[in-house]
Amino acid sequence: MEYVEPIRNKKQILAMKHYLRSNNLRDYLLFVLGINSGLRISDLLQLTIEDVKGKDRVSLREKKTGKTKDFPLSDTCKKAIQEYLDNCSGKSVWLFESKGRNRPITRIQAYRIINKAAQVIGMKEAIGTHTLRKTFGYWVHKNGADITKIQKLLNHSNPSITLAYIGITKEELDKVYINLNL
Repeated sequence: MEYVEPIRNKKQILAMKHYLRSNNLRDYLLFVLGINSGLRISDLLQLTIEDVKGKDRVSLREKKTGKTKDFPLSDTCKKAIQEYLDNCSGKSVWLFESKGRNRPITRIQAYRIINKAAQVIGMKEAIGTHTLRKTFGYWVHKNGADITKIQKLLNHSNPSITLAYIGITKEELDKVYINLNL
């Protein structure tokens, strides 16, 4: 499995959103909900319409850890959910239904969706489904949350995992020394 990075550039996030929204609202919602929730792809793909329709919060049991995950939906997520639900047939149980099947898309299909969008907008970084979760962690960090809060949001067992996860670069660490100047 290839190591993937968070999307650190807001222009790239906007370009991905624009591309996905103009091509497929389901795929757009996958991206928006992924980068705004920090859910693992295995949990994201198992969401049902009932889990999000008309809701302010999502509550689930994580597949990997067995821990409960409960979080509020941002306005961005609510708008993307509503737009998708307004334009889908409404016959499915699954939020991210596979076309012509009564089951969610696979993680491989989710990878193809995210990866193709990244290629179309010209991204060179390694991108995959885990990029969504890492992007969430990275931007939570950039917005000032301390590492223990991010660790809790991602349900990581220790802070070293979270630090590696959010992709703190050598350049960012070097800036701490350069800017200290006591």
